Amino acid sequence: MVDFILDPQLKADSLPLAELELCTVRLMNDTHFPWLLMVPKYNGLEELIDLARQDQHRLMDEMLMVSNALQDATGCDKLNVAALGNMVRQLHVHVVARFEGDAAWPGPIWGKVPMHPYEEAKANNLITTLQTALL
Repeated sequence: MVDFILDPQLKADSLPLAELELCTVRLMNDTHFPWLLMVPKYNGLEELIDLARQDQHRLMDEMLMVSNALQDATGCDKLNVAALGNMVRQLHVHVVARFEGDAAWPGPIWGKVPMHPYEEAKANNLITTLQTALL
């Protein structure tokens, strides 16, 4: 079995949060938007259609679980869930908590404001809250 390799950019921009059956879940290190990444733990995937059918269904189940946890933890006004992959080709799903009046509302979050990393204690607090909701 080949060990899963996380794209270096995704690894650099995020913090480990949880390991689900299909996906590794990571917190984007940006205080502007509570934002999770879900990366299926298979190498060489770029598109949702690259997953086997049963894993497509598992991904949907995990996306719903992660979305519920993020919504419960943040009380957000809206969730944005997307698999874009224009900058990083490795298949990954963004689950972003949005708030009316946030730095990019109502537009997309990308490129609006420079990333602002979490203070360690705040990141750990959010990670612990989300881990409790997920596991």
